[in-house]
Amino acid sequence: MKAADVRAKTPDQLTDELASLKKEQFNLRFQKATGQLEKTARVKQVRRDIARIKTIAAEKSAASKG
Repeated sequence: MKAADVRAKTPDQLTDELASLKKEQFNLRFQKATGQLEKTARVKQVRRDIARIKTIAAEKSAASKG
């Protein structure tokens, strides 16, 4: 997911996307613990997407307050 794609979304869409990624992150951790994880790079990708969404959501909320 690119930053430009995230910036184009509304705050509600960002919240939904964040919830979806957190569920995926949980499932990936569970798969890793049980030895069923196939795409190990996806863990890093999901973690970075979560950080990207949180950062842009914080920027948007700061811009709307200021």
